[in-house]
Amino acid sequence: MAKVKVDKDKCIRCGACVAIASEIFELDSSGRSSVKVEEVDGELLEKAKEAKNTCPVGAIEIEE
Repeated sequence: MAKVKVDKDKCIRCGACVAIASEIFELDSSGRSSVKVEEVDGELLEKAKEAKNTCPVGAIEIEE
């Protein structure tokens, strides 16, 4: 299992992570990304990695 985190100080509210992996990410009341499912594996881990690679400011961290 890998652990997914979002650095809210870096997040610019673009929503790319939610578009890629809405099972893992959601936008909070301020419009910043937050993690719905912290521990992922398999297909969800692949989606988390895609979201991380797509994030324009590198706000997503994955600890494997």
